[in-house]
Amino acid sequence: MPASKRPIMTMKHQIYQILKKEICDGNYRPGQWLQEKELAEKMNVSRSPVREALKQLVDEGLAIEYPNKGVFVKEFSSKDIEETYDVRIMLESYAIKNSTKIITSININELMNILQNLIDCYEKNNISKYIEYDTQLHEYIVRLGGNSLVSDIYKRIYSQVQQFRIYSLTTKKRFDNSIIEHRNIVENLITSNWKEADRINRVHLSLAKEEIINHLESTRKIVKDNKEE
Repeated sequence: MPASKRPIMTMKHQIYQILKKEICDGNYRPGQWLQEKELAEKMNVSRSPVREALKQLVDEGLAIEYPNKGVFVKEFSSKDIEETYDVRIMLESYAIKNSTKIITSININELMNILQNLIDCYEKNNISKYIEYDTQLHEYIVRLGGNSLVSDIYKRIYSQVQQFRIYSLTTKKRFDNSIIEHRNIVENLITSNWKEADRINRVHLSLAKEEIINHLESTRKIVKDNKEE
């Protein structure tokens, strides 16, 4: 039996994945200059695949290119966050509604496993790992909708705000409520109560959006005040 083919990972794609992760993890700050030459030297590669990777980041909205200046990590405004979360709500609502038509016992087991991982991270107060499983849960819910185009659009939209996700859990109250909301979403999904799952998820995402926007506006105010002193 012939061995299954593995996807070929080009140099450009490897560099793109590395840079995307660094941006989403917050290691490259919003507004930071992604210097082509510096990145090439750091990764010990030629500048050509770095240039191609930067172009893909720009195309996906994670970076922005200014003529005669270079490529910079995109700085998101409150309006950007608002619009991105509005699209997330639409896509996740579509997936939740359609998931009840195709959900299987295997899917239910996977949902319960992810939820348990979330609970474990919550009990250990491990916010970074919690966010990883939070991401995994929402992406899995979208896949349950059974529409590959929706899944592709969702991944692109989601990656744009991934670097801000930790700000949605900045308060203990929000962290506490988040795990309750996730538990209720999953429980309603597996009992085919998609309307209640959708309602809770809409509230969940709206609250996360508000926390992120509040954090961004507070940070900008502090920076502005410091400049005026």
